Amino acid sequence: FEEAGVLLLRPRGPLPAAREPGRVLEPPPGLGDWRARVRRDPQHFLRLCAHLDCTPDIWALHDWSAWLTPFSRKGGRRFETTFFLCCLREPPPVFPDLVEVVDCQWSSPSEATESFTSKEIWFAPPQFYEIRRLANFASLSDLHKFCLDHELEEVERWMPITLVTADGMMHLLPGDEMYLEDSNFLENLMSTEKKNAEIMKEGKKFHRVVIYSRHDYNIHVTVQSKHKHVYPKNYVVSKSRL
Repeated sequence: FEEAGVLLLRPRGPLPAAREPGRVLEPPPGLGDWRARVRRDPQHFLRLCAHLDCTPDIWALHDWSAWLTPFSRKGGRRFETTFFLCCLREPPPVFPDLVEVVDCQWSSPSEATESFTSKEIWFAPPQFYEIRRLANFASLSDLHKFCLDHELEEVERWMPITLVTADGMMHLLPGDEMYLEDSNFLENLMSTEKKNAEIMKEGKKFHRVVIYSRHDYNIHVTVQSKHKHVYPKNYVVSKSRL
């Protein structure tokens, strides 16, 4: 709410038996002033909810995935990022705060992928992986049903291992045959003089993002997902490399 102006609320009272995707309503009068107050003091958020006789709709948020920034260089910034998913029947209006959020664009997975490969926008590898994971679902209702069916399952937290190659790099993910659960790689890289294509020809058990350049990622997945989640399908931009 503070950064994007999107407020997820529901009326007070018991949850309905049938949980449907949320609806977008007109912002109540004075919401901009409330947002400024919340920025100054988070306690005002509870007062806003009381004023609207609503409660934060935490039930609309679904734990989707969690990622740790892989090691790239000493002193580099690293984060623990959790992705949540919320299903709404139509896109809500967004009011960027121009500090943490400077712009907004609603896109389907295929549209987002096209914008990335055409260099209109950029995704970090975890974001691109998640965009491709969402491409498994043909409709919002399919995605919403999956979230409801999956909400009691454990959410995996991944830390990719970076393998630097002769012509790019790979982010190796848990389950990949080259992924090593070794604390040494919390602060170190793997490296090889081989090219990406050579490494791909040698292996069979894949769960990796192959990176050739800033806007050229391939995803290779041959392992089964854990905890009943879905993994993205293989995504290869240029088959001539393999």
